[in-house]
Amino acid sequence: MFAAGLQLETNTFAPWPTGARAFEEAGIRRGDEVLEGSGSDHKTAQLWRELCVRDGHDFTPSLFAWAQPSGPMVQSVYEGFREEILSDLRSGGPADVVLLFLHGAMVSSGCDDCEADLVGRVREIVGPAAVIGVELDPHCHLTQALVDAADAVILMKHYPHDDYLERAVELYSLCTAKARGEVRPTSALFDCRMVGFYPTTQEPMASFVARFEMIERESGVLSVSFAHGFPWGDTPDTGSRVLVITDGDRSLAARLSQQIGLEIYAARDELLPRFPSVEAALAEAVETPGLVVVADTADNAGGGAPGDNTGLLKAMLDRGVRAAALAAIWDPIAASVCADAGVGATLRLRIGGKSGASSGEPLDVDATVRAVREAHDQGGLGTARSPMGLSVWIEVAGIDVVLISTRTQVFSPDAFTGLGIDLQDKKIVAVKSSQHFYGGFAPIAAKVIRAATSGAIQMDFATLPYVKKSDLNFYPRVADPLA
Repeated sequence: MFAAGLQLETNTFAPWPTGARAFEEAGIRRGDEVLEGSGSDHKTAQLWRELCVRDGHDFTPSLFAWAQPSGPMVQSVYEGFREEILSDLRSGGPADVVLLFLHGAMVSSGCDDCEADLVGRVREIVGPAAVIGVELDPHCHLTQALVDAADAVILMKHYPHDDYLERAVELYSLCTAKARGEVRPTSALFDCRMVGFYPTTQEPMASFVARFEMIERESGVLSVSFAHGFPWGDTPDTGSRVLVITDGDRSLAARLSQQIGLEIYAARDELLPRFPSVEAALAEAVETPGLVVVADTADNAGGGAPGDNTGLLKAMLDRGVRAAALAAIWDPIAASVCADAGVGATLRLRIGGKSGASSGEPLDVDATVRAVREAHDQGGLGTARSPMGLSVWIEVAGIDVVLISTRTQVFSPDAFTGLGIDLQDKKIVAVKSSQHFYGGFAPIAAKVIRAATSGAIQMDFATLPYVKKSDLNFYPRVADPLA
């Protein structure tokens, strides 16, 4: 078995391209290096290896690399990674099964569908008899070209994506069964004609996920996946789709994918996110008893935003909010200045607003440095850890603020507590994240409020400035596109 991973969620509206340094910062592992570590790519490779050892199969890991979501990948960087994987595949000898841990929304400056391009080239090398399996993030551009090139494509069902290891086991089992001749994976796609945002921790998506799992127990059904799509990636195939894999029954796959897709389509208005303004969100938070988590949805580094917009912090300061904390503003310069000043120092500090138009204006504050950590990190998806780099805790007019040097969204309360910030006495905890924060913060919150903040991840899908997505017949731009 041969395995590789290459992941980038591309926000084509982001202010800068993604180059080699972004992957070096997040993590590049080659061969057996990936079998040591705690990231999601490490865990996936380690799990596949454990399954291979259990079943008596050889396991050959190649390149595993990922970068924090950002703009289109520099073409030469993409081609370099692609050719490294393909070269390893050629030199490793015949492979009966190839497993790829990809994202599905990777766009380079010269290719709108990097995953289909990579998988198609893998197919040219291994031939039609070998089995190719692909695991994707649900925020993907699920294309027919990719489905046709692979034998099985399986998406994580949950958002937050805490089920990536479960899906890795599912993919391994399906692909090895295909290699043994026990099943004939047959796929069908249905285009829902929707662009949206679908957290699975709330209704109606929670019930849809349960329904997918119920359908998978029916005779002849091997897998059901819902591609949420990635709205902030402008490609010809941007949008939401349903993928069903059956055991050799193409008509059943087509019927079920359409049936499920139409059920989701019928709930399109209920699924459309409607977030309160920052002012309304803060007013609700103040009036709600207990700790309230306010999500800065539009400046989410996990969707390609810079993470240095200070609009929510300014609104909190203008309102006179106290007993509050906010994480994390990506500002390596300010973090370095505070680290040099040292714990206990009070200084006039300019933070944020550095990366582009979506970053808004910088904010000038009087800050007291409370803690410095050279290599801060936080709990990530599943058992993974997410690095935050040189990080500092500053206090600004009664608000504890985390500044970080490695761009990332907030996943876990230890983004705060790892620096010594006590959340138990807080009224408002603000996090730069759209949904991945939920698993860690919902258990400690009396209420979670997602706010319509300013930034690069806007939820007004009808007005996104698509150019490559030439077919604009989609909801919510059109009320009933399937009519």
